[in-house]
Amino acid sequence: MAFAYVGSLKDLLARGEFPSESSIFRLHYQFTTALCIGGSIFLTANEFFGETINCMTDLEANVINTYCWIKSTFTMDDYQYREVGKSVAQPGVLSPEGYTEEELEAKWTFHNYYQWVVFFLCFQAALFYLPKLIWNTVEGGLMGSIANGLNKTLYKDEDVGDRKKVVVEYIITHIKMHNGYVFKYWGCELFCFVNLILQMYFVDTFLGHQFLTYGTEVVNYSNMDQTERVDPMIYIFPRMTKCIFHKYGSSGSIERHDAFCLLPLNILNEKIFILQWFWFIFLATLFGLLIVYRIMLLALPGLRPRVMHQHNRAVPMEALEAFTSKTRIGDWWILYVLSKNIDPLIYKDIMSKLAKEIETNASNNPYPSSAPSMFASSSV
Repeated sequence: MAFAYVGSLKDLLARGEFPSESSIFRLHYQFTTALCIGGSIFLTANEFFGETINCMTDLEANVINTYCWIKSTFTMDDYQYREVGKSVAQPGVLSPEGYTEEELEAKWTFHNYYQWVVFFLCFQAALFYLPKLIWNTVEGGLMGSIANGLNKTLYKDEDVGDRKKVVVEYIITHIKMHNGYVFKYWGCELFCFVNLILQMYFVDTFLGHQFLTYGTEVVNYSNMDQTERVDPMIYIFPRMTKCIFHKYGSSGSIERHDAFCLLPLNILNEKIFILQWFWFIFLATLFGLLIVYRIMLLALPGLRPRVMHQHNRAVPMEALEAFTSKTRIGDWWILYVLSKNIDPLIYKDIMSKLAKEIETNASNNPYPSSAPSMFASSSV
């Protein structure tokens, strides 16, 4: 059943017909969202992990299991480093004999996050998909409207020719009017980066401020001495915990029952969050480099035709330079994204016609210095 639901995530990972986002942007809202949703699906799959909690005590199993799941369980930090089988039964777990309840409470570390992991992952997925929803609203399907019909394999040559004329006319008519488009998109990319950083601190708070160093501790764990090291996965996501239950006995006195609880879902929780840690670091690095790249495109206009030529070498460099020198970065971005969505040969024809049209209109302007021209060179 779980695999059937996970299989449905392929629609989320599918590439759109006319994507207007970068690959890194799609990693943010597609793969990361699918990662969170997939984790939540597996956490609800009882066929893999059985019950969410199993507690050993002399009380009725259903009662103590339900109570400890709702109330939360605990471990003791001081006993994470004790030798298992001699000093403690399991890492962080010891017998309460010889300790008062007040002494134990001072050493307890409660674990109640496991009740909320499924909901937390779904909330994360929604936050990761939010930039895509914002961009869809802002973009309004413009790229799809421009690119539609510019594919020789799907449309007749006559229809493609008409569509090329429409695209050229649209760009000429709306020249220097697309800066808002590119800056809004880059704003969404910046929002993705900020969202990712905030998510890391969000998870850190959720896990008791132990997430930010989780990955490095796991890496360092393999290099430590076996007699001294403590598995950070077990420390943050313990398999065995304790739970104390009080009830009235047959004589009316209060009885204390000490339960030893197994949390099988933590085997998956530790994998989900260590994967998130490495993925977040990787994705944040990509977004950091992407933002630097966007700044370079904005500050260095001469870089833009080279980027377009690198993507589609069929277009002469002269045509690309002629176009970018007489337009703004928004126009360049529209044509750059368009090159990823249409046939390369059709794109070559469009760029050649645009370069000629722009050069012709610029040369026909009789007063280039005294009046602002639509086709005057711009650094932005």
